[in-house]
Amino acid sequence: MRHHELAVTPPLGWNSWDCYGASVTEEEVRGNAEYMARNLKEYGWEYVVVDIQWYEPGANSSRYRPFVPLEMDEHSRLIPASCRFPSAADGQGFKPLADYVHDLGLKFGIHIMRGIPRQAVHANTAIKGTRVRARDIAHPNSICPWNTDMYGVDPQAEGAQAYYDSLFELYAQWGVDFVKVDDIADSRLYGYHAGEVELIRKAIDRCGREMVLSLSPGPAHLDQAEHLAEHANMWRMTDDYWDYWELLKGMFERCEKWYPHVGPGHFPDCDMLPLGHLGIRSVDGGGDRFTRFTPEEQVTMMTLWCIFKSPLMFGGELRDNDAWTLSLLTNRDVLEVNKRGMEPRPLVREEDFTAWISRGKDGSRYVAVFNLGDEPIIRELPLPLIEQNGFICRTAKELWSGRITDVEAGCPFELPAHGAQLYRLEGL
Repeated sequence: MRHHELAVTPPLGWNSWDCYGASVTEEEVRGNAEYMARNLKEYGWEYVVVDIQWYEPGANSSRYRPFVPLEMDEHSRLIPASCRFPSAADGQGFKPLADYVHDLGLKFGIHIMRGIPRQAVHANTAIKGTRVRARDIAHPNSICPWNTDMYGVDPQAEGAQAYYDSLFELYAQWGVDFVKVDDIADSRLYGYHAGEVELIRKAIDRCGREMVLSLSPGPAHLDQAEHLAEHANMWRMTDDYWDYWELLKGMFERCEKWYPHVGPGHFPDCDMLPLGHLGIRSVDGGGDRFTRFTPEEQVTMMTLWCIFKSPLMFGGELRDNDAWTLSLLTNRDVLEVNKRGMEPRPLVREEDFTAWISRGKDGSRYVAVFNLGDEPIIRELPLPLIEQNGFICRTAKELWSGRITDVEAGCPFELPAHGAQLYRLEGL
């Protein structure tokens, strides 16, 4: 599929939600983009994503203000609020900000909600290039239960495809490289909106610009795995994920269900990395703080995300990173596992201990070991399970520490509570 060629490896970037909720400003986006260009670009981090409600002039946290006026053009399309994004004034939209991000050597992304603005439907505004009006394509019984901005679109309605085509035509003019579509993928509570997913896929393919497509929220349903991979580059396995150990521990079960569907250009998504300075104006997850994860839990999260090949989207205010947080994002050996590892799968699953494995393109093996318990443990790498199909381990390098482990001694290791290690094994 052509869109799989756009994101052969998992996308890496920054998203504004975890620190700014719906209220991020242009200055904050530019500042985080500048940090990424200086400190992270050389390690493969490239997407700068403006999350929800960039069209809401009065947004001030992650709490949505219901039924407030939104910035919108004459064709029923939401546009950036110029009071928060000054360069968007005079109809320029996100093009000046996207140009700025591109000039830094990075890529620019936005969040959108599926559907059409309620205020467009109530005013019955035009759909570009058609005689159809907003009311003709709206599905007023298909609404988001946690945000009042939109009605769903009836995929069968005349003008529905034209509306989505006009959206992505606009985003292409702005220079958008990544689109996160929300209220579209959660089969459990809100329904998987396959018809609108298909409209969006077709609109991207027609718009003349390559864009990575991310679907939220989760949990996506395994029954939809084939459809998700056919139309999107990444999709959430979970609802919003925050810095709580129980949520991290629960992610192992989600990864165990979804690993068969990881492949070039299509990635089940563990959600953002709640690291560093969080909750500056996002009241979700606990307010203004530095991550509640211990250093060991941060290593565990990064290790699982990388060996599973989840997209990596940093959620904190990058400019407030300390040396430790930066080190988590700039370990080339660890990031190589995320980028180059193939066919990740669980290798061992016990109550408090689990191990994952993936293949390197050069014949090596990557092995991640995790202590999910509350006490330190001493173990050995499960070499008999690893040394199958002709692979015989010669050396083992732990990638977080750089330590070379004695294979002949059985590769013993000690894991702290909630801790992890990640190994690259070279064969004979």
